[in-house]
Amino acid sequence: MSSAVRCRAWSLVSTLSRALLVMLLWLPLAAAAFAHASLNSTEPPDGAVVAAAPGVIRLIFNEPVSPTSLKLTRPDRSSVPLEDVVVKGNALEITPPADLQTGTHLLSWRVVSEDGHPIGGSFVFSVGHAGGPPPDTAADSGWPVWAGLWTGKVMLYLGIFFGIGGVFAIFWFVGGDTATRKPSLIALGIGSAGALISLGFQGLDAVGEGIPFLFSGSAWRAGLGTSLGPTVMFVCVGFALAALALLSGKGREARWMALSAVLTAAFSLSLSGHASAAPPQWIMRPAVFLHVAAIAIWAGALLPLMLQLRTKSPEAADSLQRFSVFIPFAVLVLIAAGGVLAYVQVGTPSALVTTAYGTVFLIKLVLLVVLFVLAAANRWRLTQRSRRGEPKAISMLVRLVAAETLVMALIFGVAAAWRFTPPPRSLVAQVQRDVVVRLESPEAAADVTVRQGDGGAVSLSIKITGKDGQPLDPVEVTAVLGNPQAGVEPIRRKAEKTETGWTVPDLVLPLAGRWSLRLDVLVTDFDITRLEGEIEIRP
Repeated sequence: MSSAVRCRAWSLVSTLSRALLVMLLWLPLAAAAFAHASLNSTEPPDGAVVAAAPGVIRLIFNEPVSPTSLKLTRPDRSSVPLEDVVVKGNALEITPPADLQTGTHLLSWRVVSEDGHPIGGSFVFSVGHAGGPPPDTAADSGWPVWAGLWTGKVMLYLGIFFGIGGVFAIFWFVGGDTATRKPSLIALGIGSAGALISLGFQGLDAVGEGIPFLFSGSAWRAGLGTSLGPTVMFVCVGFALAALALLSGKGREARWMALSAVLTAAFSLSLSGHASAAPPQWIMRPAVFLHVAAIAIWAGALLPLMLQLRTKSPEAADSLQRFSVFIPFAVLVLIAAGGVLAYVQVGTPSALVTTAYGTVFLIKLVLLVVLFVLAAANRWRLTQRSRRGEPKAISMLVRLVAAETLVMALIFGVAAAWRFTPPPRSLVAQVQRDVVVRLESPEAAADVTVRQGDGGAVSLSIKITGKDGQPLDPVEVTAVLGNPQAGVEPIRRKAEKTETGWTVPDLVLPLAGRWSLRLDVLVTDFDITRLEGEIEIRP
């Protein structure tokens, strides 16, 4: 081989080597240039429950992006475009509407990365509480919060039924007797404190925090954001009306303020609770209203009457007569409204012995039987004799009225325990809303149980099998849900492994309709299979 040929060969090899070196140097840059943008994190975090509406929402990507579409779906299912957006480095800073509602919001985004590739996605966050049902227990907050919730509820009941009810009795049954006012004033104070305690501990329960968080404004804002918030506001108006009635004397104004206080308190309790939320609400809310009003009239009269009888007031006989004439109508309303509430809430007789709600109901029923026996003995054996002034009858009537008062207080304590027990009708509805969807591919199959709660709350339970039908143990499972018809970009959630399969808990899909569902199943570190289908989310 001549020297010229060898020189050309070496020159060619040198050129190819330099070209190869340049290509190797450019490969990382080229890879970076053609890598698509991805969302690293959001503020608030995806799925978070925040106590107050955020002033700024941030989407943080792995590289600079340009927004093309941003839309917020509110808890009431309305949508609004987000146009106040600032690009800061790799982040988008979005100023949301000033009137963000309490509940779950869904933000759908679509951006273009530096290479011109469009990507999109969605994430959810909740203000005050998630759009799903409120928790049936305070398990996340611990037993001190349970105790606070129960104590506040009992104190609230004492204030309504012995306080407001007592003021009503003072002006409608016992002639405005000033000697009987002290127990009602004490009960109003207890009820007012109970309203505040209930609100604070409701906030702790809503955000899943312990007692130390009670001294933060976030807990109180969260409590006001729940259905208990309006209840507390209206019941405080009722307490104020009752107090004004006591301060105004014996005139007609006092009587009507006392009646207004009872009606306001009854309305307040019809705004929250298991029974008030049950369908059909056009029956259930009035039933709760009448039930509460009847209890207040009955329970409120006990202490003023007992004080008049003990002090041998000359007005005691007339007070007993007025109460005896009116109370049968209140008891009939109490039984009728209570029967409606029990029928809807319990549903079937078997639920009385198979659910915690049924157990509480049976305990309350036993106490009610005792109460009715005492009331019957008072009315038909002692009232007329006491009106005639028989000392033994009066003494016995005072003791039995005191026993009635104690039984009433026990009933309030038992009823407060319903705060922690879902009614059987909601358990039946939950089972009826479970749907199993089967997804298949040539490599694998999955049975997905879709459990839907209220307000768009959804959880997925996933069992995956291989093509031979045997259980498959993948490395990772990711659920991807979207609603293209509603303009909702995909929501991605990594599933959690359980003893029986995989689960995606605490998911909120706030829009009803047909949603696409895809499972990305990482069978091994190098093998992924996708299973696709659809699920129906009910309103």
